[in-house]
Amino acid sequence: MILHKTSPLAMCRSLWTHRALMLDLARREAVGRYKGSLLGVFWSLVTPLFMLTIYTLVFSHVFKAKWGGTGDESQSQFAIVLFAGLIVFNMFSECIGRAPGLVLSNVNFVKKVVFPLEILPVVNLLSAVFHASVSLLVLLVFQWCVADRLPVTALLIPLVLLPLGLLIMGASWWLAATGVYLRDIGQTIGILLTGLMFLSPIFFPTSALPAQWQSLAHLNPLATPIEQARQVLVYGQWFEWRQWALYSGVAVVIAWSGFYYFQKARKGFADVL
Repeated sequence: MILHKTSPLAMCRSLWTHRALMLDLARREAVGRYKGSLLGVFWSLVTPLFMLTIYTLVFSHVFKAKWGGTGDESQSQFAIVLFAGLIVFNMFSECIGRAPGLVLSNVNFVKKVVFPLEILPVVNLLSAVFHASVSLLVLLVFQWCVADRLPVTALLIPLVLLPLGLLIMGASWWLAATGVYLRDIGQTIGILLTGLMFLSPIFFPTSALPAQWQSLAHLNPLATPIEQARQVLVYGQWFEWRQWALYSGVAVVIAWSGFYYFQKARKGFADVL
């Protein structure tokens, strides 16, 4: 009987040992998504470019929306702010939405005793990071064209997304293991993600909420990274380090708890599948 280690050190060791395999599988998944299409991997560039154009036309010229109701913004400012929030949400949604079916869609790996099943959520995350990086590149180029400047704080965006990646990894381990035993979770998660999108500060700033709801809004796991991403990408501000450290601490705990649960639950995968 194989003993699957569950300690935080075992989690780090597994990720480091299988880093080459994870990168190779993530590359195949990112490229394989567009396999057989005319533009191939360039669709990952065309899609965010098209969406940013639509947001600019609709919100700037049709709705004439202003972020936070201020009148000192350019017409494209709302689209830039909105797109920055959507990049963070899409990265989260892409991983969490697919997590319940990760093991179910890789039954052949379950039957291979030597394959490290625990890397599947991480491969999924790396693929999402690739698409988020392309969207970020589109956003920065667009912002440079519109505002003729790029804030130096944009270099901090990997630091902003790092704890979110840990949180996604932990939640994905939880959902991937649970999805094997409880198939309904795959249907439920789509509904929850739709609700989360409208409850997150994507279409409105947290400051627009009533004062008594603002602290409650920060319990949303996406509120902090979305707001911090806007600070460094759009406004050129440094994010609050204390808030980032607290969020990172919680993300580490969630990541390890997810790994622990996945390693404990994987013993029954072969029997169920």
